[in-house]
Amino acid sequence: MPAAEPSTFRLSPRAVGIGAAVVTVLVWTGFIIVARASAARSLSPLDLAVARILGASLVLVPWGAWLVAQQRRAAGAERGSLFGLSPLSLRLSALAGIFGGVAYAVLAYSGFFFAPAAHASVLLPGSLPLWTALLAALVLGDRITPMRAAGLALIVLGDLLVGGRSLLHAFEGGDVWKGDLLFMSAAFSWACYSIIVRRNALDAVRTTIAITVFALLSYVPVYALLVAAGALHSRLPAAPWGEIAFQMLFQGGGSVVVSGITFTKMIGYFGPVRSTMITALVPGLSALGAVLLLGEPMHWTLLAGLGLVTAGILFGVQRSAVRTAAVPAVPAVPVGARGRCDA
Repeated sequence: MPAAEPSTFRLSPRAVGIGAAVVTVLVWTGFIIVARASAARSLSPLDLAVARILGASLVLVPWGAWLVAQQRRAAGAERGSLFGLSPLSLRLSALAGIFGGVAYAVLAYSGFFFAPAAHASVLLPGSLPLWTALLAALVLGDRITPMRAAGLALIVLGDLLVGGRSLLHAFEGGDVWKGDLLFMSAAFSWACYSIIVRRNALDAVRTTIAITVFALLSYVPVYALLVAAGALHSRLPAAPWGEIAFQMLFQGGGSVVVSGITFTKMIGYFGPVRSTMITALVPGLSALGAVLLLGEPMHWTLLAGLGLVTAGILFGVQRSAVRTAAVPAVPAVPVGARGRCDA
């Protein structure tokens, strides 16, 4: 009787996609709360971006060098770029790195210095499905179904309730509206990144490495030159080492290495539009955390906007879930495959 072959435990693409979504939601929730709390401490937004990039680089740059070395040994494989540290081509490294590595970090961290975390809870994940759906329709040719259009309309109404209140008070000297605009701009930047990932069927690990290497070799040198020339004031030298280490660990290790890979995995399975809509739990969890942990007030307009945004995101997901359940024979799209898996 032949010996039984040893069984190899492998997660299904669906399990990987759902697991990636759960981790992404948890890390994004923590990102909003921690970033707002950090705005009241020692570092500036540009300092936080540096800590984020350096923290991620400690893990991802050696990993990237190893991957590129492996690629160069394989005949016909892509040889990498950026001094052999990025496993993607220079074009893709720069394109994804600008939106997903540099612009998002600078815009998001700057927003927390003007607006409370509760606003970020609504406007960062809330604006993301809107921008992604519009870009997917323009770039990928995705069709915006009536059900999804209704969900996006609810998201727009929710964003207007939150951001509109700040804009109305702009002439009174308040700065919250600046943070709201920065949050929405950061969401647009991340939507551009997600479309780039999907259009080019980019691998999760290689893409996260590429955007980190690009940010390390572009943003950090410019930052250092501006500080050396006296054009930019850095608070890093005066900041406690413990705070710098924590920011490097959480912002770099958690927000970039962990959630960067899980978010890209999520895009590979669910597609860019459904992936951003799955983040429906982030607004509620982070807004609640801001009230409980940071002592932020909860106005009725914020509650109403939060409800509309969450409902809009869930509305878009519901249509996809129904369609998937109705056609169980259609195989799941593998991670990194080309084509659409959005409803």
